[in-house]
Amino acid sequence: MVTDQLSEVFDLVEVRGMMSGGFAVRGPWVARTVLSEPLKFIALVSGRARLATDGIESPIELGPGDVAILNNRSWLELEGGTGDGPRREIVPVPGFPSPHLVGADSDVDDVVMGGRIDLNPAGQALLLQALPPVGHVRASAAANNLRGSLYRLFDEVTSNRLGSAFAIRQHSQLLLLEVLRAYIDQAELPPGWLRVLTDERLRPALNLMHAEPGKSWGLEDLARSAAMSRTSFAERFRTVAGVPPLTYLNRWRMLLAQRALRDGDVRVGSLASDLGYGSESAFSTAFKREVGESPLRYRHRVRDEMSVDMNAPVEAASGL
Repeated sequence: MVTDQLSEVFDLVEVRGMMSGGFAVRGPWVARTVLSEPLKFIALVSGRARLATDGIESPIELGPGDVAILNNRSWLELEGGTGDGPRREIVPVPGFPSPHLVGADSDVDDVVMGGRIDLNPAGQALLLQALPPVGHVRASAAANNLRGSLYRLFDEVTSNRLGSAFAIRQHSQLLLLEVLRAYIDQAELPPGWLRVLTDERLRPALNLMHAEPGKSWGLEDLARSAAMSRTSFAERFRTVAGVPPLTYLNRWRMLLAQRALRDGDVRVGSLASDLGYGSESAFSTAFKREVGESPLRYRHRVRDEMSVDMNAPVEAASGL
């Protein structure tokens, strides 16, 4: 199923949605911030706002329950509110839950929550390629699950109940999943892994490659599973995925290899055999071509970085 494959990819690229800030305000307001993370998301719990950022021709109108994913943008401006008087400038405060959300009332306030999407390097390459500069998910067209996730997150942020920090982390993860599900349903996806996972005609071939990545799949086998000719299958796959079928298979194998090297102590030779390579050297050459370094160097570097990250203090790079 598509959802199973999406979950599998999420696990491989270590997708995590992390809340980083927010505010509640009444009357006219504007908030500006510099963005340093590759992927950010902005959720409008209540009220209306206009979102501006680099790379889009005109501001995007956000309504209650809307979420925007910002892909590799450098700055963000949100403007909203109604009524007379000067426009109040909101200065986002790093950290979550934000003090600007204390006492928020979604019935009368404009409420904005912001977060970031954390991924490993392989995940950044996949998701950055699969999303436009700004992906706008409209609550009016989204499933109830998205609105429910957003409001449950808001409730945890403002209720200050026992265990709320843990609940906020879990709801942030579920919110991100629902945002991407809704975006897949609403948007015309560019060629890439998100789009190919949703293609009904290609799904049988994807099922084969994901279920047995170490098998020596040929174009004829994959085309037959999709009930298509070799030529039609190859053309459709390249159009939808952005790469030929066997290139996709090789990249999938490399994602599996990175997880195995990162999380386990499997020998490189055994991993090469499991993933369908005739020799350790052939696997190492393919891995270096795709990842940029040898399997052992990758394992040592990533584990060193993970050790540093576990001991480093957590800092919020932005107040939204």
